[in-house]
Amino acid sequence: MSYSPSITDAYRQAGIYAGRILKNEKPADLPVQQSTKFEFVINLTTAKALGIDVPDRLLALADEVIE
Repeated sequence: MSYSPSITDAYRQAGIYAGRILKNEKPADLPVQQSTKFEFVINLTTAKALGIDVPDRLLALADEVIE
């Protein structure tokens, strides 16, 4: 299992920052932003190999399930 910031959202935020810099804003004046979107991924193949039984409720909450 992993719970981490969304990579696609991070790229989108980086693009927004780059656009603001290209519009002559000073990088030092830009606010620091944290990710607002996170992804929960479960790897069932690894869980089965380790003998871990993942409850259906947890699978329903996952953004992505790797089988």
